[in-house]
Amino acid sequence: MGGNPNFQILNPKQIQMTEIQNSKQYDLEERTFKFAEDIRNFVKKLPKTIANYEDSKQLVRASGSVAANYIEANESLSRKDFSHKIMICRKEAKESRLWLRLCEIADNKDLESKRDKLIEESIELTKIFGSILEKSK
Repeated sequence: MGGNPNFQILNPKQIQMTEIQNSKQYDLEERTFKFAEDIRNFVKKLPKTIANYEDSKQLVRASGSVAANYIEANESLSRKDFSHKIMICRKEAKESRLWLRLCEIADNKDLESKRDKLIEESIELTKIFGSILEKSK
């Protein structure tokens, strides 16, 4: 009975763990998408200054890169490729924090609150990707 070497029978506990891992994977995909989407909504409300125009372009790119590279990591063909994509996610999350800090918000308390929440999310994403990197070694 040769069978397919890629096919394996899982017991219920293994199936449940696989479902949890897949669930977390897609939760993070959604979370990184939401981060990029929230950044775009934030940028639309910024004062129209030359600095904000330039920094916003970088911020939008970096936040989108977090989400895109996480999707690519999930589709990676090797552990090395996976780790590399996760490393890029961490780097882009950190970079997003820099661009957020540089945005000029004048004295707008609402924008300040939104920026603070986005900075906090970038910090959390950086930590999550750092943890994934450590566990993938």
